[in-house]
Amino acid sequence: MGTSEAVLHVLSGAVPQFLSSDMCSSNSDLVFYSKCHIKSVKKKGSRRLPSLKCSSMSGCQIGSYRCKRLGGGLHGNTAIDRLTLLRCKCQQAESASGVDTGKGNGAWFVDNAKKLNLNGSMNSEDILEFKTVEQLKRENEVSMSNGKVGTGTNTIFTGGVDSVEDEAWELLRASMVYYCGSPVGTIAANDPTSSNVLNYDQVFIRDFIPSGIAFLLKGEYDIVRNFILHTLQLQSWEKTMDCHSPGQGLMPASFKVRTVPLDGDDSATEEVLDPDFGEAAIGRVAPVDSGLWWIILLRAYGKCSDDLSVQERVDVQTGIKMILRLCLADGFDMFPTLLVTDGSCMIDRRMGIHGHPLEIQALFYSALLCAREMLTPGDGSADLIRALNNRLVALSFHIREYYWIDMRKLNEIYRYKTEEYSYDAVNKFNIYPDQISPWLVEWMPNKGGYLIGNLQPAHMDFRFFSLGNLWAVVSGLATIDQSHAILDLIEAKWADLVAEMPFKICYPALEGQEWQIITGCDPKNTPWSYHNAGSWPTLLWQLTVACMKMNRPELAAKAVSVAEKRISKDKWPEYYDTKKARFIGKQSRLFQTWSIAGFLVAKLLLADPNAAKILTTEEDTELVNAFSCMISANPRRKRGPKRSKQTYIV
Repeated sequence: MGTSEAVLHVLSGAVPQFLSSDMCSSNSDLVFYSKCHIKSVKKKGSRRLPSLKCSSMSGCQIGSYRCKRLGGGLHGNTAIDRLTLLRCKCQQAESASGVDTGKGNGAWFVDNAKKLNLNGSMNSEDILEFKTVEQLKRENEVSMSNGKVGTGTNTIFTGGVDSVEDEAWELLRASMVYYCGSPVGTIAANDPTSSNVLNYDQVFIRDFIPSGIAFLLKGEYDIVRNFILHTLQLQSWEKTMDCHSPGQGLMPASFKVRTVPLDGDDSATEEVLDPDFGEAAIGRVAPVDSGLWWIILLRAYGKCSDDLSVQERVDVQTGIKMILRLCLADGFDMFPTLLVTDGSCMIDRRMGIHGHPLEIQALFYSALLCAREMLTPGDGSADLIRALNNRLVALSFHIREYYWIDMRKLNEIYRYKTEEYSYDAVNKFNIYPDQISPWLVEWMPNKGGYLIGNLQPAHMDFRFFSLGNLWAVVSGLATIDQSHAILDLIEAKWADLVAEMPFKICYPALEGQEWQIITGCDPKNTPWSYHNAGSWPTLLWQLTVACMKMNRPELAAKAVSVAEKRISKDKWPEYYDTKKARFIGKQSRLFQTWSIAGFLVAKLLLADPNAAKILTTEEDTELVNAFSCMISANPRRKRGPKRSKQTYIV
């Protein structure tokens, strides 16, 4: 769609027909029907949980779905109206995949490093065939007993490798989860010192992203492809909590491979995928970011492997559309940002981020750009792409204009007038200048700035949230000047944000009465711990991607060097405590998978900065400039009833 058409559509106030209130019941969409291979596994009480199943005794077919045809959506075969997603002949794997690990180069930025193979390809078929595979034996065998199918080993890593990077690869592969003999993800943590597993033995969508990127950059595409397709199947299942079902398109927070008795034969067992959409999570919060990360990983897979057949599949195209429709649905909100509850993203506990948190907006913007790039043209996509373009323009303008803060903007807020009732008000959100905290006045550097954590009527959350700012750089949500300013601030405030271990999840911590009120006296989110300004090594990979995009690799190399000094000795913790990250987190899991994977991705990107392009998106300058010019000429839309295009004969 042309730029001028998109802008005119934004300013005209037109609303796409597909976003009407009955959008979820539209029968023009592709609908998944399970024939016989979705099973209900009895849980405690009367609750029944659907699970994908696969017999370990004989060959079986998984996920056979009948679907209504979507105009032009079935790539390469319009005569097919039955799509077999996955077929597998199951056999328990004896050990983890035996892929050789290359020796690390022991450096963070090497000019003559070997370039990664990003031009691999895979077979493009609408039917993915999983065959029985003879697994190679390796040192770190996968434990298949005691009901823990496919999880990593339960022994502490004892060393015996040439570098920290080699150790990390060994640990990452030991965390791989197998389903029907094929890898489908990595568990959250493989900590042998913890007796309380909780849900750390599950495959989390957001946790797998750095693992998936690491495997892609290493040229190992199968595990990512399997992950994408299996989680897609889980998306279509009915989700219910207390008689209420969320909107279609919601992706699970996590899933677990379980071994259960085969129906009608207690002597045989089968593997099932058991998803959690938030109904078992602490706080019962649905994962808003799961679907957004899934779209981002799908694009990265296509760009890295050159296998576009996956994203062109009719079921994958439908999965993308279901996520977009869920995010683009009309509501009461006047803002283009997504309205979410507390705990719906990486910060999954009560931390005062309900409303319009920056992290969700940055991922939302990135997912919209990735989806626009991958959607195939067709009758069912026109309205969706039009609504997507409208939201991209409005969202980028809103974030850049109202979330940005630097010394100049801070001084402007300090002089705000309040209670302005006017279409031309300067203080549009009625922000009271007294909200500016003393810490911010002292902390803000003369050079640099950042995007605030949240914006609501009469409220600005001035905390620096790392993931949101870093991904705003990666996705192009922040302008080029703003992106450099964010990295300038990180460099200026290195002692606060990096210190002895990268990277602070947010800054500063909530303390005293503020901590009591906002967190509810959460004993895990005490000041300078966990989500309350703890230091998370996994954020190293987002920092590196942002630095590679802005051509500032020295900043990422410096952070990697800080992490490499102690992360292996500390046994790869989940997070660190205290202002300077001197202590391993008091409840931190060891051998946390995304800490391991985040380190590996950072190392791989430093060796080949061009590889970051599988994750980055460039600023859509033409669209943004056209919108900005028209907004400047006409700061508000004309009010009044919409004119009907229909003519009437009286």
